[in-house]
Amino acid sequence: MTVLIKQATIIDSSSPFNGQTKDIFIADGIIRSIADSINEKADKVIEQKGLHISIGWMDIFSQFCDPGFEYRETLETGANAAAAGGFTDVIVLANTNPAIHTKSQVEYIIQKSLALPVSIYPAGAVTKNTEGKELAEMYDMRTSGAIAFSDGNNSIQSPGILLKALQYILAFDGVIIQQPDDKSINSQGLINEGIISTQLGLPGKPAIAEELMIARDIELVKYTNSKIHFTGVSTKKSIELISKAKADGLNISCSVTPYHLNFCDEDLITYDTNLKVNPPLRTKEDMLFLRQAFQQGEIDCIASHHTPQNWDAKTCEFEYAKNGMIGLETLFGAIGTTNKKTDTNDLIDILSINPRKIFGLEIPEIKEGAKAKLTLFNPSTEYVFEESMIRSQSKNSAFIGKTLKGKVVGIINEKSLYLNQ
Repeated sequence: MTVLIKQATIIDSSSPFNGQTKDIFIADGIIRSIADSINEKADKVIEQKGLHISIGWMDIFSQFCDPGFEYRETLETGANAAAAGGFTDVIVLANTNPAIHTKSQVEYIIQKSLALPVSIYPAGAVTKNTEGKELAEMYDMRTSGAIAFSDGNNSIQSPGILLKALQYILAFDGVIIQQPDDKSINSQGLINEGIISTQLGLPGKPAIAEELMIARDIELVKYTNSKIHFTGVSTKKSIELISKAKADGLNISCSVTPYHLNFCDEDLITYDTNLKVNPPLRTKEDMLFLRQAFQQGEIDCIASHHTPQNWDAKTCEFEYAKNGMIGLETLFGAIGTTNKKTDTNDLIDILSINPRKIFGLEIPEIKEGAKAKLTLFNPSTEYVFEESMIRSQSKNSAFIGKTLKGKVVGIINEKSLYLNQ
């Protein structure tokens, strides 16, 4: 297959073409030529006003629910959602049934994903069945293709287990992804503990449940000299703890979700179950601080926390609704809506280069002879996100009906081409 991209502005801080508007010709998954004007015949010509192109984006925390929960999402529908959101690469979590806690399960994900438009990387479970009791076969999973280790939304409660895991991954320079949440502190909380939870009459979940675990895990990283990535960070104090640990030279990185940058607990006055997430939406002060930290470069990357839930799990009383929302397809537009200061180059680095550095993946290049791993987008396009646009099997998004800024045109992942309609 041949593809000709006409007059696209290249956004790639490491490319000599950065900031320039060029034609790009791709054949058999390889960038064959980059020039001011190319007249080659192509199977597909992509041309539109305001078109930008960068190396492919990467998401580091998505649930594709396969095996075991295919009624919420499958690898196929998840890959389509990722491609529609501009992602060429996605790390999927181990919270499946059975959990991804052995090399055979890692190989199942990899083999089943080979024909999909997106490169899917399994995160192997840290503990068997992601139960937090006994270490899983991390070395075997690593050799089979697991690029990170995480119990996903089952944060590791035992400091002793996490200590062993951090020591274990030193042998192969691994990374553990932790969603910080001390479940011994009011695990029954439905929203952030504060004025809003009191006004709504809902049990609250205090921010200290997150902050204590981050403080604990920082000490474990200091002790082991290992690597950890905190995701779903949602409070001002959490960011301050992580920033100090980085300044002290520890191997720590962090990510936030698009919804923690866009919503706060005040938005829950409508009892919208799509806004029931974990970690919960925090105060407006926390939300504004996260935006500021993002613009100042204190946050390493954005994680979609793509969590499909079927209709019954969300169309019910708030108390009984399950946590999570889908996020891959709205991530870029959601960031563009709240982010007023970050340079486009810096934003694309956060989406593409930073995640690959954290997990030791090769960084693609936009140059002649390189493999085509590209995202096509228009950063200034504003549009209303409609349910009909969703490619995920589940529709649980709080962004439906919202105006977003920044639209994805599609992706090219070597020989795969995916374009939004």
